[in-house]
Order: sequence, then C-alpha cells, then structure tokens
Amino acid sequence: MNKQSNTYTMIYIIVLVVLVGTALAATSLALKGRQQENIDADKMSQILSAALITPAEGETATDFNHYITEQYVINAQGEKIEGAKAFDINVAAESKLPADRRQLPVYVCTTQDGTRKYILPVYGAGLWGPIWGYVAFNADGSTIYGAYFAHQGETPGLGAEIEKPMFSDQFKGKQVIKDGRFRPIAVVKAGQQPLDGEDYVDGISGGTITSKGVGSMLDNCLVPYRKFLQSLAD
Repeated sequence: MNKQSNTYTMIYIIVLVVLVGTALAATSLALKGRQQENIDADKMSQILSAALITPAEGETATDFNHYITEQYVINAQGEKIEGAKAFDINVAAESKLPADRRQLPVYVCTTQDGTRKYILPVYGAGLWGPIWGYVAFNADGSTIYGAYFAHQGETPGLGAEIEKPMFSDQFKGKQVIKDGRFRPIAVVKAGQQPLDGEDYVDGISGGTITSKGVGSMLDNCLVPYRKFLQSLAD
C-alpha cells in the first residue's frame, strides 16, 4: 500500500486510536480498585476526624475497623433497616429525599477510654458547590463530641474555612436537645445570637453564604435523626 496515500493515513490513524484507547481502558481498569481504596480511605479518615481521631499514616482502614465498632442504617423513626450498609449509603442522594423516606447511616465509635460516640453524616450546598461532613455525638444523644466539615470548591480564606478546626471546634460541647426540644446548632453572624435559644456557633467572616449553607445542612440532615438521638437520651 502506498504510504503516501490518504487511505493509508486514515487506516494508520484508526489503528493508532484503537491501540491507545485500549491501553487507556486497560490502565483505568487496572487502577480502578486502587482508586476506590483511596476514596474509601478518605471517607474513613473523615468519619474518624469527627470523633477527634487522626489515623496513623497508611493505617486508615485498620484504625477505622478498630474504632468503628458498629455501623448500621436507620429510618426517621429510629428503627434499624435490615440489610442496609451504612458505608454504602449515598448521603448526597438521601439528603434530597423527604425525611420519612431516607436511609440514615450511623457509625458507632468506641474511643480509647471506652466511651461510645455516634457519628452522623451531613450533606448540603455551599456557595460554589457541595459541602459535607460528619458530626459525632456523646452517648446522651445531645452533646456534640466533635465535627468535621469539607467542601468541593468554596473560596479560599472565606467559605473554605469551614474545613479548619477554628470553625469545627466551635461545635464541641454544643447540645441539640434543650428544654426537651430538638434544635440543631445554629450558624450565625459573629456577635449575633439566635432568637429561640438554641446553641450556636459563629459563621465564617466573609463567608456568609457558605455559613448559611452549613446551618441549612445541619437542619436538613440532623432533624431526621431526632427520634434516634432522643432515644439515646432515654
């Protein structure tokens, strides 16, 4: 075949594209397992962070399995859903459903001193994209032990500050059940206080929309856990 002809050139390009595409597909399949392991490890690390536990380098899965002694899924009535696995629940999708139709993951963490913490996931929207996190409660079902928040694309130095301890540490010791009422933590402008007496934290200066997003996220995602948390206090 004439190597200078258009036909040869087209055949050469097609063969090259097929070979490169096949190589890329094979590489992607070969790395898929490792990529999923990294995704799972990051999620495990975030869950542990809410319980104030920092996994040792390369030991995330081991530490997760050591400290997370139980995990299950409940409904809005606080009843366990048989056959559902907490780690597999898509919290982003569940957060968009009516509360009475959601599958709600619960992670039980047993700390070094033997106390139990209940870690609940939250998911919402910030200024530029999704925000999410985990909130750990003491065994009384009301007092927050720790919290972790993250974002996809909030503004550095402003809304992105929700991922810093300076923000999340404010939640420690706050209570969601006061005077017999369930009221998620309010996120307010610094210097202000909520009107109905619920516990609150200061929002991010200059990150008003992201701060409001965190407040809305807590309302939307923690309220469905109300009966479950109240049952812990009984």
